[in-house]
Amino acid sequence: MSNLSENPEALALEPVEPRCAGGAKVEIVTSRNVPLGGLRAMTVHRTLPQRQRSFVGAWCFVDHYGPDDVAATGGMDVAPHPHTGLQTVSWLFEGEITHHDSAGNHAVVRPGEVNLMTAGNGICHSEVSTQDTTVLQGVQLWAALPDSDRFHAPMFENYPVPRVAFDGGTVSVFIGSLLGVTSPIKTFTPLVGAEINLEVGASLTYEVNPSFEHGLVLDRGAVALEGIEVGRTNLAYTGIGETRLTVVNTGSEPARFLVLGGEPFEEHIVMWWNFIGRTPEEIEKFRADWEAGVPTDAFGDGPDAAYMTEREADLAGAASRFGRVHGYVSHDPRGFSRIPAPVMPIVKLKPRINPAPVARPEMRIEQ
Repeated sequence: MSNLSENPEALALEPVEPRCAGGAKVEIVTSRNVPLGGLRAMTVHRTLPQRQRSFVGAWCFVDHYGPDDVAATGGMDVAPHPHTGLQTVSWLFEGEITHHDSAGNHAVVRPGEVNLMTAGNGICHSEVSTQDTTVLQGVQLWAALPDSDRFHAPMFENYPVPRVAFDGGTVSVFIGSLLGVTSPIKTFTPLVGAEINLEVGASLTYEVNPSFEHGLVLDRGAVALEGIEVGRTNLAYTGIGETRLTVVNTGSEPARFLVLGGEPFEEHIVMWWNFIGRTPEEIEKFRADWEAGVPTDAFGDGPDAAYMTEREADLAGAASRFGRVHGYVSHDPRGFSRIPAPVMPIVKLKPRINPAPVARPEMRIEQ
């Protein structure tokens, strides 16, 4: 998924009274709404990155969307766009999305399957909800690659994820290990990612790696983590040092949430648009490389539609860092064939500095 936010809101941090009477401390990170492109843009709820906290482990981007009425919004239609220095994870609760990337991978993203794309040195891809999708709901996650692996060759993996039952619910582990279940997906830093469904009135205490920090993102229903109520689409954060956490379904319907975690990511990164690098100059180079690729409307209905032949575009794409996507079909026949990069900000980009991996119940974001 592309980060299409052009005018990010200013956020203010305000202290509140600590709410954790016992057990693990819990810090609530409130999601903010971001339109995902188009005239009838579907809205995503973004919990990471925030000024309050930029990472949970190497997880550096969390977008939650839906349930989205595709007939009303047009669904997801994200034209080819670039990535560097990260892995993307697509996890759906409902609906389907087609994936096409410049490494030649084509897939239909379905609920119960994990789709992981390693951008590495550079890749571009498109994401479009399928024609028969009526309701779309899921999450898009990014994990930053460590410096030692961030120029890895691009690759794509797709695996079905078994749903394993426990007393009071089910768990689907798509990254790492949780509740005795392990995913085969390869990551470059220690991570965990899982969907948990919890029945009405059920309580779950699960063991966690004490070297990991964790976040819980609520998709449906009502739950309390360590006695702290979690709002829908918000992220409840717990720091390192915990060995077990307890979640209770406090609502009148089955609850569904994600557990995300990992070892604290201690490297300083520069993250702008869809790029992760280490210096502002590196980000500027990534942007220039993307803009030097195939013209945005080379095959559209714009004034430059006849700018180059398809063969010439293939050669230009093959020679570029990001390559070219084949197979993208927009819902809008007048849409761009690729997303142009935003203008670089006037101020110099700075590294994202994450707070210490300790939950701060007194912190919150006011939108």
